[in-house]
Parts: sequence; C-alpha cells; structure tokens
Amino acid sequence: MRISTQSFYEQSQSAMNSQQTSLLRVQQQIGAGSKILTPSDDPLGSTRALAISQSISLNAQYSASRAAAGQTLSLEENALQNTSEILQNIKGLVVQAGNGTLSDADRASIATTLQSSRDQLLGLANSDDGNGQFLFAGFKSASAPFVQQANGSVQYAGDQGQRLVQVDVSRQMAGSDDGRSIFQSVQGGAGYITSSNAANAGNVTFSATSVINAANPNYGKDFTISFGGGNYTVATTDVPPVTVATAAYTSGTPIQFGGLQVTLSGVPAAGDTISVSTAKNAGTDMFASLDNIITALKTPFDNATPAARAQMLNSLSTGNVKMDNALNNVLTIRSSVGSRLQELDALKNTGDTRDLSDKSYLSDLQDLNYTSTISELYQRQTALQATQQTFVQMKKISLMNYL
Repeated sequence: MRISTQSFYEQSQSAMNSQQTSLLRVQQQIGAGSKILTPSDDPLGSTRALAISQSISLNAQYSASRAAAGQTLSLEENALQNTSEILQNIKGLVVQAGNGTLSDADRASIATTLQSSRDQLLGLANSDDGNGQFLFAGFKSASAPFVQQANGSVQYAGDQGQRLVQVDVSRQMAGSDDGRSIFQSVQGGAGYITSSNAANAGNVTFSATSVINAANPNYGKDFTISFGGGNYTVATTDVPPVTVATAAYTSGTPIQFGGLQVTLSGVPAAGDTISVSTAKNAGTDMFASLDNIITALKTPFDNATPAARAQMLNSLSTGNVKMDNALNNVLTIRSSVGSRLQELDALKNTGDTRDLSDKSYLSDLQDLNYTSTISELYQRQTALQATQQTFVQMKKISLMNYL
C-alpha cells in the first residue's frame, strides 16, 4: 500500500501534537500539584473535592467561633470565681459580726471591710473582655451594666439578652450570661427568707426557716406572722389574706405553718410583724442585701434598746441567708460556664478529627502522586522524542536515494 507524502506528514504531525499535549498536561499537573486541572478531568472527583473543601471551610469557621466563645467564657469563669470567693468571705464576716462580744468599733470595722468587698463585687459585675465589651451587659455590651445611683443603690442598665455563638453544625451556645441573672437573681430552689418589720417595737428574733412538708397546699406562698394579745397569727399575703395558723405565743417554741417551721425568741409588742417570703420575693439583689448588712453594722448596738438590738441581729440573720442564696446562684452559673467550656473542648476534639479526615480525603481526591507522575513525565518526553526522531528519519526517505 502506498502512503502519500501528505498523509505521512499529517499522521506524523498528529502523533507529535498528541504527545506534546500529553506532556504539557503532565507538566501542568506537576506545576499545580494536583491531578485534577479542570472539572472535565474527573467530574465526580471534582464535585466531591468541592464539597469537602466547603466542609473544611465551615469547620474552620466553627473552630474560630469556638475559640472566641472559649475566650469569653474563660473571662466570665474567672470573674465568677473571684465573685464566689468574695461572697464566701462576706458570709464569714457576717457570721463574725453576730458575735455578741464585739464592740461597736469592731462592727464598724467589719462594715468597712464589707464596703470594700461590695466595691470589688461592683467592679467584677462590670468586667469587660479587654476590647471595651462588657461581659454581663447582655446585648448592651458597649456600656457598663451596673450603675451606682446617687442614693448609693446599684441599678442594672443592661438587658437579659444572651449572645449565641454557632460553635458546630447543629449547636448554638451562649457565649455569656447577663448580669441580672448573676448578681440580682436566685435559683428556683432557694430557701425561704425571714425578716422583721423595721417598725417593730418588741425584741423578737428568729432562727432560719426550715421546710418540713413541701407537699403542704400553702407551701410556696409568702406569709406574715403578726402578734397581738399574747397570740401569734400566720396569714398568707394573698388578697384577701388566708389565715393558716394561730396560737398562743411562747418564746423559743417552734411554730409551723404552710409546710415550714421557724423558732421565734423574745417578747413581741402588739402589732409587730415578721415576714416569711420565698427567696424570689424577698429581694434578690446582692448589692442591696449587702448594703442592708453594712447599714445594720454601722448602727450603734452597745447602748441600744432591746428592740434595736433585735433589729440588728435580725438584719444580720436575713442578710446571711440572702448572701448564701446569692453565692449558690453564682456557683450554679459558674457550673454552667464550666460545662460549656468542657463542651467546647469536646467539640474542638471532634472538629479537629473531622478536619483531619476531610483533608485526608481531599488529598486522596486531588493531590498528585509525584513518583508516578514524574515517571510518566519521562515516559512522555521519551515518546515525544522518539516520534520526532522517527519523523526526521522517515522524511529523509526518497526514491532518489536509491538511483
């Protein structure tokens, strides 16, 4: 069969072009470090690589969110730790202040120490993250959440919003807690608070109120104990009030009502009242509670009337229970913060494992095997050179060379 010169040139050119295209593609793969240069090289692999790349990007964003949430929660945990330590010291000082051997000067000294502790608590309540954002202000994080008023009271100026952070695919986490829930709240299980009316003329003092029957139908209500004619009467604060107990008053004898028990000592005056309220209705502001304790300790006691002495002792007793409730509330929230930090650690470990798995899979899909690709490069170069040399030799063939 005779092969025309034109056909020979066309076939040789086609062969060399094919070899050059293959060689160029291998060179591009080596330069890019990837075996997929265009989606048409591997449509299925390209689709999977795109999905895995998006997963890696999302995981990186979740990782950044976890780091930011962890930093904020760590700052909050540190503030709550300091707060709980201060509250524990306050409780110890309040118990010490109830010692009957102390003088007015001793109690005034304790009041000064408590005032310093109060200032520290206010500073912790206005903690920020170092970037001007206040930790306990809710959504109003640009301004201090607790503001001291002209009369000395502390007003909460923040809100109760929680900044949620997307820390994983299906997990949003509160990155902070609002100040009201920390410094002006109590837990639902907080005990009853007993307090005396500031206008009482008698010298009745009370012990801590204990629960003896939580199934009592009146349990959970607020009560008022009133005195008159040698008797006491216990009524709810409902409108109209409902009398739940009445009997002759005997100093030191426990009285029971609404599933509760309290022991009263001393001599009441007609018209005196004692309030027994749930913790949430008895005042939950730790700053106000501490102010009341400080005021009581600054009141002269040594030469005071029996009624004034009873009022001071009752104020310390009430304040001690309130500070105990405040401490329990802070510890509960601190436990919640610790749980969130622990969860962030677990999510970080899961995210790191997922990230490693995704990157390994992406590498399998698109990363180049340099050993086999370089070997292919040499093969393509050799094949191209052989094609070129064959073309040169065949081009020299002519009938004239044999005449």
